[in-house]
Amino acid sequence: MQGKCTFVSPFHRPRCLAAAAPGGKAKLTHPGKAILAGGIAGGIEICITFPTEYVKTQLQLDEKANPPKYKGIGDCVKQTVQGHGIRGLYRGLSSLLYGSIPKSAVRFGVFEFLSNYARDESGRLDSSRGLLCGLGAGVMEAVLVVCPMETIKVKFIHDQTSANPKYRGFYHGVREIIRTQGLRGTYQGLTATILKQGSNQAIRFYVMTSLRNWYKGDNPNKAINPVVTGTFGAIAGAASVFGNTPLDVIKTRLQGLEAHKYKSTLDCAVKILKYEGLAAFYKGTVPRLGRVCLDVAIVFIIYEEVVKVLNTVWKTD
Repeated sequence: MQGKCTFVSPFHRPRCLAAAAPGGKAKLTHPGKAILAGGIAGGIEICITFPTEYVKTQLQLDEKANPPKYKGIGDCVKQTVQGHGIRGLYRGLSSLLYGSIPKSAVRFGVFEFLSNYARDESGRLDSSRGLLCGLGAGVMEAVLVVCPMETIKVKFIHDQTSANPKYRGFYHGVREIIRTQGLRGTYQGLTATILKQGSNQAIRFYVMTSLRNWYKGDNPNKAINPVVTGTFGAIAGAASVFGNTPLDVIKTRLQGLEAHKYKSTLDCAVKILKYEGLAAFYKGTVPRLGRVCLDVAIVFIIYEEVVKVLNTVWKTD
């Protein structure tokens, strides 16, 4: 009798997952693979796109009443490099990197878990169910990862704009925030974050599901070229930017060092509208558009390619 080592997955597999591959039925992605592939994709993506996230956040924090410190995207980059060097554009990267890996892992893991139950008998996921699965994934990533990590990131970036920065690094900053504000200090703007992430992923997965179904037609297992995946991802990212940038602006204000000025998410929205006008809700749209389109395209490309590799080394059928 020969001994053979086999990998036993800790994840429960829906019945539809076991019978999805043959006979022209769509092949489904195991949630465990989605978690691993999502984490890898998230880590690589944020290292590439962080400078645009930094500029977007700076412009959103640069309120009109200050008066404005920056004249635009180029001026923000110029002043940052002059004052802090190229590394200044990566201030706060560590906090976002630590959050980006689990964020993408939770996002794709929850989406695949939900979508495996939401598919029809042929394994096909329609766009409306894709939207609901994306909404669920967005809410989960907001609560478990995004809100605390984004709060820390915004505080780090905002801290750099002060005359005497008080945070010396990631762990020191987290320790100081919790010491002075308690654990609640890392959960500022939770409602706005849930609204933002939920709508973000609902829009993105709705668009991605719609485009994939259109591209594959009657063949659910038709291969999609990485360039096509990236194009679909960029379109999905652009749709989410125009759909929820106002929520992103509100979230950023509620997580900044001057969050005490606002009593709630609604109060923040009302004050922005009253004192800065409607245009303020779309502050930072251009840098966010560039970053998000690149972000979503990269994440989906890497995610799909990593899943292909995992399918060859991790058998779940």
